[in-house]
Amino acid sequence: MIKIKFEDGEAEFDDQDPIDLSIPLIFNGPQPNAYGVEQAASTPCRAGELVGDTRLGGSCNFEQYTFIPHCNGTHTECVGHITNDRVSVRDCLQDVFIRASLITISPQHASQVTEEFSVECDELDTVITRENLEQVLGQGSPTALIIRTSPNDDSKLTRSYVDKIPPYFTNPAIAYVVELGIKHLLVDTPSIDRIFDGGKLANHRRFWNVEPGSFEINAGTRRNSTITELIYVPNAVDDGEYVLNLQIAPFAADASPSRPVIFKAS
Repeated sequence: MIKIKFEDGEAEFDDQDPIDLSIPLIFNGPQPNAYGVEQAASTPCRAGELVGDTRLGGSCNFEQYTFIPHCNGTHTECVGHITNDRVSVRDCLQDVFIRASLITISPQHASQVTEEFSVECDELDTVITRENLEQVLGQGSPTALIIRTSPNDDSKLTRSYVDKIPPYFTNPAIAYVVELGIKHLLVDTPSIDRIFDGGKLANHRRFWNVEPGSFEINAGTRRNSTITELIYVPNAVDDGEYVLNLQIAPFAADASPSRPVIFKAS
C-alpha cells in the first residue's frame, strides 16, 4: 500500500492493483476513429538493404507509425490545442498522482435540455448538463474528474464517430467543472464539444479560460489543466474515489497519446 498526501488530505491505495483506462491503439487494426480521418498505421522501415520486419527477413522490427493523437485513440491535450502559441502538453501536465473521482452519467436528449449551447443542436444529439454533474458530484471537488457515459460497452474500443454525433457537454456543465476547480477532465467521448461545431470549440475555451473565438492565451488561462478524451472505463469499475496517474508520451506538442491509470483510494 502507498499513502499519498495531497493539499486537502491523504489517500491510500494499492499500487499492485492498477486500472488502465486507455484504449489500446492497434495499428492497421480495429481502432476508434473521430472525424473520419485515416486510420493509425504502421509500415516497416527500410534502410538500404535492411528491412524492419522479421517476417520479411529483417533482423529486427523497426516500423514507422502514422497516427493522429486527437482522433485515433486515448489522448491528453493542453491549451495549445486551440492557441497560436504552440504550448506543449509535456510542459502543462505537472501532476504525477492526482486525486480523482469517477462518475457515470446518462446523457440527455438536447431537445429536453434548457441549458445554453454555443452550437445548433440536432434533435438526436445527447448532452451532459450542469444538472447531471451537480446531482452526481454534490459538493465534491476532486482535482481530476473521470466521466463514463451510459450506455457503456466495449464497442467504444473501436467506434467510428462520424455518422452519429456522440454525447458532448453543455456550456454550463463545463463552467461548473471550472467552478469546482477541476484541473484534469477525462471523458470517454472524442470531444467535450459537439464533434462538428463549426470550429467554435466553445467548451474547450471555457475549460482553459480562453476568450470565445480567440487563439491567444491570457493572464487567466488555465495552462496546467488538461483534457483527456477517448478513454474507456469498463463496467466492472465502480464509481468512486481514485488516485490517477496520467501517463503521456514526452511529445513537444499540444496533445499526446496517453495512458490514464487509476488506483482505488481508501
